Amino acid sequence: MMTPQRTVARQAPGKLFVAGEYAVVDPGNPAILVAVDRHITVTVSDAGSDAGSDAGGADVVISSDLGPGAVPWRWHDGRLVVRGADDGGRARGGLTHVVSAIETVGRLLTERGMSQPTPLGVSVSSRLHDNGRKYGLGSSGAVTVATVDAVAAFAGLKLSDDERYRLALLATARVDPKASGGDLAASTWGGWIAYQAPDRAFVLDLARRVGVDRTIGAPWPGHSVRRLPSPAGLSLEVGWTGEPASTASLVSGLHRKPWRGTASHERFVETTNGCVRAATAALEAGDGEGLLRQIRAARQELARLDDEVGLGIFTDRLTRLCDAAEAVGGAAKPSGAGGGDCGIALLDAEASRDISQVRQRWATAGVLPLPIRPALEGIEE
Repeated sequence: MMTPQRTVARQAPGKLFVAGEYAVVDPGNPAILVAVDRHITVTVSDAGSDAGSDAGGADVVISSDLGPGAVPWRWHDGRLVVRGADDGGRARGGLTHVVSAIETVGRLLTERGMSQPTPLGVSVSSRLHDNGRKYGLGSSGAVTVATVDAVAAFAGLKLSDDERYRLALLATARVDPKASGGDLAASTWGGWIAYQAPDRAFVLDLARRVGVDRTIGAPWPGHSVRRLPSPAGLSLEVGWTGEPASTASLVSGLHRKPWRGTASHERFVETTNGCVRAATAALEAGDGEGLLRQIRAARQELARLDDEVGLGIFTDRLTRLCDAAEAVGGAAKPSGAGGGDCGIALLDAEASRDISQVRQRWATAGVLPLPIRPALEGIEE
């Protein structure tokens, strides 16, 4: 076993959904995502090595620039519990995904006969937020991926991209079994990716039966991920509505409605899958116009879903964001679950006047143009 390092830092990029939202939550349905050049950084260190450490007998101390400060945790039967908490120790607040990631890596270390490094200090710093307000760029996915890799590396374990993603998916599915994991894949591999989610219920059950180590090496039904080329001749523009939205709440809301299993549901999945596959083919062929057509079609299908089910995917600002891009011949849509957060537009990369005009119309509509570009690499040291 390798000797644990003193300090390890990992940064993972956020993500944007390009196409395939909502349908991708079901195993095997495709989506396209792109990693973005805003990151979350997780730093892991020996919490007992620093003078004045906050460890104070805790096994793990977690701090975040989005949280209330350092929170001490202790290991109990393979789980982390807040030291001294009066609710049984499971109060987690905004640290849920970080804790689940540490626990999942901890199970892997135990199964491989490796010791848990303690006391452990885990610090989280985010550029996926603005003064505490999230942009909708996949912060929970990025922090999960970065935590998995940083804790594993600190313990002397080097992970492949596939192992890192799978551990992060297990950690995420324990918190939210409906999460597709597309954000985890984008944070892991970077760039533009084609993604299909695994059957999370199967994966969780397998981990319970045979353990984490065997599960991350087993076939996962429905799962696929591969890199895609960047769109030829097109510029990716991102606008933030200033209206935070909860992906988990919107997806759960859809699952609670009697829409699933209906003819409308089947049509949505079939049409969305067709858009994603055609958009993937356009990216691989360097067909910019073909990609724009599919993004417009994906917007229309999301709008139809919104009209029929009433989820609130399209806000007024998201609609105006899309209209501004289409007015100059581009294509745009909400990115992710909608209801606020970000929208994306693909515009002619050489038509700087059109790009400027779209940004001005966004600003007038209360949409903040974000200086975001694709991140070609995934997690980095």
